[in-house]
Amino acid sequence: MNKSDVIFGINGPVVTVKNSRSFSMSEMVFVGKEHLVGEVIKVSDDVTTIQVYEETTGLTPGEPVYGTGSPMNVTLGPGIIDNIFDGIERPLKEIARQSGSFISRGSNVASLNGEKLWDVTVKVKAGDKLKGGDIYAECPETPVVRHKCMVFPTLSGTVTKVNPDGKYTVNDTVAELTDGEGNVHKLTLSQKWPIRTPRPVKERLQPTIPLITGQRVIDTLFPISKGGAAAIPGGFGTGKTMTQHQLAKWCDADIIIYVGCGERGNEMSDVLTEFSKLIDPKNNRPMTDRTVLIANTSNMPVAAREASIYTGITLGEYYRDMGYHVAMMADSTSRWAEALREISGRLEEMPAEEGFPAYLPSRLSEFYERAGMVENLNGTKGSVTIIGAVSPQGSDFSEPVTQNTKRFTRCFWALDKSLAYARHYPAINWTDSYSEYFADLDPWFRENVSGDFIKYRNQINKILQQENKLMEIVKLIGSDVLPDDQKLIIETARVIRVGFLQQNAFHAEDTYVPLKKQELMMKVILHLYKKAKRLISASVPISGIIKSGLFDKLIKMKYDIPNSKPEMFDDYIKDIDDTLSDIVSA
Repeated sequence: MNKSDVIFGINGPVVTVKNSRSFSMSEMVFVGKEHLVGEVIKVSDDVTTIQVYEETTGLTPGEPVYGTGSPMNVTLGPGIIDNIFDGIERPLKEIARQSGSFISRGSNVASLNGEKLWDVTVKVKAGDKLKGGDIYAECPETPVVRHKCMVFPTLSGTVTKVNPDGKYTVNDTVAELTDGEGNVHKLTLSQKWPIRTPRPVKERLQPTIPLITGQRVIDTLFPISKGGAAAIPGGFGTGKTMTQHQLAKWCDADIIIYVGCGERGNEMSDVLTEFSKLIDPKNNRPMTDRTVLIANTSNMPVAAREASIYTGITLGEYYRDMGYHVAMMADSTSRWAEALREISGRLEEMPAEEGFPAYLPSRLSEFYERAGMVENLNGTKGSVTIIGAVSPQGSDFSEPVTQNTKRFTRCFWALDKSLAYARHYPAINWTDSYSEYFADLDPWFRENVSGDFIKYRNQINKILQQENKLMEIVKLIGSDVLPDDQKLIIETARVIRVGFLQQNAFHAEDTYVPLKKQELMMKVILHLYKKAKRLISASVPISGIIKSGLFDKLIKMKYDIPNSKPEMFDDYIKDIDDTLSDIVSA
């Protein structure tokens, strides 16, 4: 450290150092006597500007600033899963043990437990040629996740020393690698990676496999691929967090990374409590065995909020490199954008729309572009799927964060306040939402479900669109004046909305629905629609069909037919045929 590198000015989380040549752009630094973590965000001839990721109250001009010579980074290794971190990867459980319920400033706690012993199996031998990304050791991180230690992406060489299998800490050397210049590199169980730099891959692949969520409105009408990016915009109380919880619990990703970015503390506390109690339906193990939680609540320093989603996506890319499918939930990117706006204001940058900085779109694109299905450097395939919640003020989807997020995501699940207040969950509005993954995913659905799934989906969507147009007429003159064929559309759409799109997260059979059951539910609804349409065209009044109770019966079939008994749908089709035949003969 240069003795002249001292604090010149303090403006909230923004600290300046005058006349320094010691620091480089994006360098991680320690600020003040308490060694607060910071990052260099602006360098000019006379002033270096630093954003501090901790509370700056009590800092005074003249206190020293120490450079580290490396960018803002996270530690990657076994011990990440089943842990709770803050926005800069400090373990909150360990901090709580040391300093109580509140994070003390300058907490110097290692991200990963340096004393815990891991049962390591070494996968290489002396003389092996290794390149970046190759796996040299493995250990069981949790009962459901096997951690694979990989050569640093920019490193290659020959293995010159190998230690035997056994118990090692994250900092112990398990092998040594000699590069082409004769330099010896110790291979431990951990490595560091800068959070703002995407981890390299061999090739980006087409997103051709869906992320199965078990939520009918998503899997059927607005599917997302593994490696895709989706936005969940919605005002206060529309169910963004609840929807993400359902996806985290039921989607078929191997690993879940949940980033609470600027959310309320009590809400984040509920997440931590709930996830610790959840049992993973795939393996009957605690959900935390494949979950990483990053908690950065609204009362934590605002700059750390800005870093938290980069921390989350870097952890996701690390597990993707091992060949896992990772789903990252960012709740909420609006709070992250607000942190950008606050720091930009303190830097006195020229504001753009609604005070957000002009570089908001580029920052959003940098984040969402890190999603993807890839072939890794070691030849495995993995993916990172990003599902970002957006919290537009007053449910105004025309505000900058929502509009710019739409540009960089191909899936848009618009939450509707009126649906949420009517207790229709998930409150995804089927007219405002869309997915652009159909062309990529339809071949998979044809091969793994059936071609009928796509046909039924299109027909269901068409009925909902027709109902939307008819409701404009109904609002003006009422439904009584509509002809019977149009009344049938409205009645069928009600079955689709209440019996198919609405889903009960607290019902054992309805909280998760396999694709085959989703297809059969659509088949039965459309079977009734087609049969009833034929009767109406033969001058049978719709009132008689409605009185039969068939529509109400189909609304309840999601509860009445267990997921394990798809053959019961044949009974429903037979019942429809028999009941409608009786109406005709009567």
